[in-house]
Amino acid sequence: MEISKNELKELALSVIDKEARAVDNLKSYIDDQFTAILDLIYNSRGRLIITGIGKSAIIGKKIVATMNSTGTPAVFMHAADAIHGDLGIVQREDVVLCISKSGDTPEIKALVPLIKRMGNRIIAMVSNAESYLATHSDYVIRATVEAEACPNNLAPTSSTTTQLVMGDAVAVCLLKMRGFSREDFARYHPGGSLGKRLYLRVSDVFDKSLRPCVGENESIQNTIINISQNRLGATVVLDKNGNLLGIITDGDVRRMVEKGKPIDSLRAGEIMSRKPKCIDINELAVDAFRIMEKHKITSVIVLENNKYAGLIHIHDILREGIV
Repeated sequence: MEISKNELKELALSVIDKEARAVDNLKSYIDDQFTAILDLIYNSRGRLIITGIGKSAIIGKKIVATMNSTGTPAVFMHAADAIHGDLGIVQREDVVLCISKSGDTPEIKALVPLIKRMGNRIIAMVSNAESYLATHSDYVIRATVEAEACPNNLAPTSSTTTQLVMGDAVAVCLLKMRGFSREDFARYHPGGSLGKRLYLRVSDVFDKSLRPCVGENESIQNTIINISQNRLGATVVLDKNGNLLGIITDGDVRRMVEKGKPIDSLRAGEIMSRKPKCIDINELAVDAFRIMEKHKITSVIVLENNKYAGLIHIHDILREGIV
């Protein structure tokens, strides 16, 4: 079957429009029962057990991942496996969230009475408010869709999108209720650039063995040698008491040469930049990168108790994969 490019574009736009309308319709289901569900999960001493079958099970796994990463302990239990031995996952104080579009699948019908017999509270996330699941649950999250975005109204499309969005709404509300902070997020996401942005400090990143510095009366020749030996593209100028006076970069040296200044008679203090960019050793490494990005520089002076501790270079940050 040959379909034109324009027809395919129109079909794709139609899918997006249908799913967008389905998501927009969810606003009418954010009511007092929704907030009661939030209170139930938040105050539970157990975990949130999420179950489903088919495409709803896939959405359930994603919601579990979101919950766990934002401070709400959650476990996925496949509905079919639950009635064949995995029901032991559910402990006495757990809350169970059952996800199903129809709410009438055989596995769900078999599972719900078993969970109720165990005494656990059941939350239904369902499209059909008159279904078995909806009418036999303690609480209902409506994820109702009029039709799937599939042209044949068969493939789960709009329905799974609405389930995903409602799951995100619950997770984000619980996050807010728990006062979940950037630091908490970093603790649960230690891997990858996202986690590193939130927990890696300047002290974790810069090379403490390299501490390039010269005195303000140092010759330009020795200053250039100092810059080259430390391979950071800069050196710091300190007074006799170790107080910070300024910084000299490769760029400062080039500009000096371009202006034809007498290299033999000049001293470090005469070509240094007197207001260098600094960062405390305990600040986040990503903040050092932001300083570099804003001012178009490659090194920032690291201070510890307001004393010079070294230089953090953009390569230190790139090497860690922070950006």
